[in-house]
Amino acid sequence: MSLNYASRLSDYKNKGECGLEEKFDSSEDIKIKSKQLAEMLSTAKHAVFHTGAGISTASGIPDFRGPNGVWTKEKRNEKVEGGVSFESAQPTFTHTAIKTLVDKGLVKYVISQNVDGLHLKSGLPREYLSELHGNVMMEKCERCNREYIRDKPVPTIGLKYTAGRCQGGGTRGHCRGKLKDTVLDWEDALPEEELKKAEYHSRKADLAVCFGTTLQIEPAGRLPLLSKGKGGQLVICNLQTTKLDSEADLIIHAYVDQIMQIVTECLPDYDNCIKYEPPV
Repeated sequence: MSLNYASRLSDYKNKGECGLEEKFDSSEDIKIKSKQLAEMLSTAKHAVFHTGAGISTASGIPDFRGPNGVWTKEKRNEKVEGGVSFESAQPTFTHTAIKTLVDKGLVKYVISQNVDGLHLKSGLPREYLSELHGNVMMEKCERCNREYIRDKPVPTIGLKYTAGRCQGGGTRGHCRGKLKDTVLDWEDALPEEELKKAEYHSRKADLAVCFGTTLQIEPAGRLPLLSKGKGGQLVICNLQTTKLDSEADLIIHAYVDQIMQIVTECLPDYDNCIKYEPPV
């Protein structure tokens, strides 16, 4: 189960503020604000999305700091159970819509804190994505940096050796370098190249859109401010308050799939890939 990932991390006390109250805008406000976001996307020259656990909850993967999140329940000494396996989880409407917006050139880059691999599973090209905290479905060669996407989670986390060997080309036909997982543990440094690309696009962005994240984990949570520093606009779409709310030009409190459904309907020539089903 996907909860196994959280249980395998090392013990860490400072997991941020958990269990904050969720807020919901009125239906009319959601429509107005989502249409405003669509207009911002259509006029932006370099829009960047920052995504967190909230975009994957509709797939059955629990979040961490929501009212019933993994860390929230842990803090209340409640049993954490449920959720789908990473290998069976499917991209949500938001994952699919983001991929299509990238295909159409309306979104230039995606920066994600998620380790579930659903952005790549949606078909988002790797060159448009920084996975700052890793990907449970990925192994990487320590010698040539070749990446391998697996059908199920790799056996380790914490940038450890997986016992696999690289099958990429080398001077003798195969690299044969040792493979490691890419998932960070609490104290691990962010991957240099992923962070470098994320910082580059954040500085270049004239529109930063944060979806499903409270922006508590740094440095990922501070990256949207790089856009603001150069006059860019900041949009936050989340059910809970975030540390950057005071900096935001637009805040939408709604389910991200609901927001994205309205956004895509407002954009010209957008071909809806899947039908949005509201949560029960």
